[in-house]
Amino acid sequence: MDDRPRPGRGRIGLFHVALPSCVIVALTGILWPETFSGAVSELTSTFFETLDWFFMGSVTGFLVLAAWLAIGPYGSITLGRPGDTPEFSTASWLAMLFAAGMGVGLLFWGVAEPMTHFASPPLGEPLSPEAARQAIVLTMLHWGFHAWAVYSVGALVLAYFHYRRGTSFLAGAPIRAAFTGRWVRPVADLADLVAVLAVALGVAGSLAMGVFQLQTGLNLVVGTPADATWFALLLLLVLFAAFMTSAATSLDKGIKILSNVNMSLAILLMAFVLLVGPTPFLLRCLITGLGDYLSALPSLSFRLYPHEDLREWVGSWTLTYFIWWIAWAPFVGIFIARISKGRTIRGFVAGVLLVPTAFSLVWFSVFGGMGIYEETHGAGGIASVVEEDVTTALFALLDRLPAPALLMGTALVLLFVFVVTSVDSATYVLGMLTSRGAMDPPRSRKFAWGITLAALGAALTLSKNIAVVRAGAISFALPLTLILLLQAAALVRSLATDPGRARGSGRTEGAAVDRPRPGVEEA
Repeated sequence: MDDRPRPGRGRIGLFHVALPSCVIVALTGILWPETFSGAVSELTSTFFETLDWFFMGSVTGFLVLAAWLAIGPYGSITLGRPGDTPEFSTASWLAMLFAAGMGVGLLFWGVAEPMTHFASPPLGEPLSPEAARQAIVLTMLHWGFHAWAVYSVGALVLAYFHYRRGTSFLAGAPIRAAFTGRWVRPVADLADLVAVLAVALGVAGSLAMGVFQLQTGLNLVVGTPADATWFALLLLLVLFAAFMTSAATSLDKGIKILSNVNMSLAILLMAFVLLVGPTPFLLRCLITGLGDYLSALPSLSFRLYPHEDLREWVGSWTLTYFIWWIAWAPFVGIFIARISKGRTIRGFVAGVLLVPTAFSLVWFSVFGGMGIYEETHGAGGIASVVEEDVTTALFALLDRLPAPALLMGTALVLLFVFVVTSVDSATYVLGMLTSRGAMDPPRSRKFAWGITLAALGAALTLSKNIAVVRAGAISFALPLTLILLLQAAALVRSLATDPGRARGSGRTEGAAVDRPRPGVEEA
């Protein structure tokens, strides 16, 4: 299937539309931060007030679809030709997909979110034992199966169509390949553009969150300015230099090495907190939270609290997270698809859905449980710290453990590397999307996107508001959700005719694995 514009359509390509659009958004945020903040906040509020049921149902549907793909009749289909083997080891593959998908968020919200729900639960008495259990469950809901189901479906669609049908990694390619009709081309072209804009704004939001937390951590550790705008922009400049340096290397060097470092440091930090903290208590939190989460998952997957007047809370937390994962799906999906050649659908979904979810649940049980323990059995005060400034939560907790300076220093290094890895991955994805789907995009394209992401990050940093950063990152939620639904429909439709389904081997005899025709990509 030709997944690129026909000759004669003109020389203006995706790059020449998407990058200027991002620059305009960045300049608006930098020059008129209050206007920018108000506009994105109003947009997301409208989404939540009128379409909460749609977003909740869609994300839960992605979870059901991911489970069916893993255990259903198509699980043994290989993402590639016969004999294709994975490009990366399983450990490196998991480290890379996890670092791209959630790294900065785990550090930012590891303590802050469970403590927020503990001190201000949607239902029940604040700071009560029931609020403590509810806090862990709600955090698991926001960072668990639903998040990685969105990523797994988004990534699997692109990987399947690229490695078995020969399309590009453009978001509109599966739509072009699976459907016919006059509506297909304009919808697919719009999907390409929206995906690029969503990747840019989503990663810029993560970059701004990283700057906020780095500034707070450095203030606590070495006494640098806590609120100075110039210092935040200086940190952004240092991050920019780091991720541009990494972007100059190939995928199997820069991103792979940084991702492995990320995961090693994260596991060491989590293990240290678990072992030097109240270990039995934290393990009880983990086991109890896991049981509560799994037993409540069916009901929580559809709960919008229409009778308790909690729509504002649902919009501020559950829906914001679900839409955040949708906003990141083009970025994380393309990146995971790129590194997943040779894996079966079953192995792919199991790796993307189960392993990162399990790590996230352990992470939040350890850090959230440690915060709750300090509040209820220790010196207290963590909840008030979080209420005052969520960026200080992790460092306030680490300050109460042995060797606090070493722990906070490790957390800062980990945060820095997570941010660099995420933005480096984004420059690769954006460069690939706007360079005819090139598996190794030109450095000039990656550098152009690196500069643009830094400008967008500056715009969001100047807002000095976490809510605005999150709102900006999910601005393209509605069209992206519709695109993901179309992509999922394209996948199911194509799997029904895949020759590998009958034998469960992924072999392709009897039906061609389509490859791109000359001139089927858009610059």
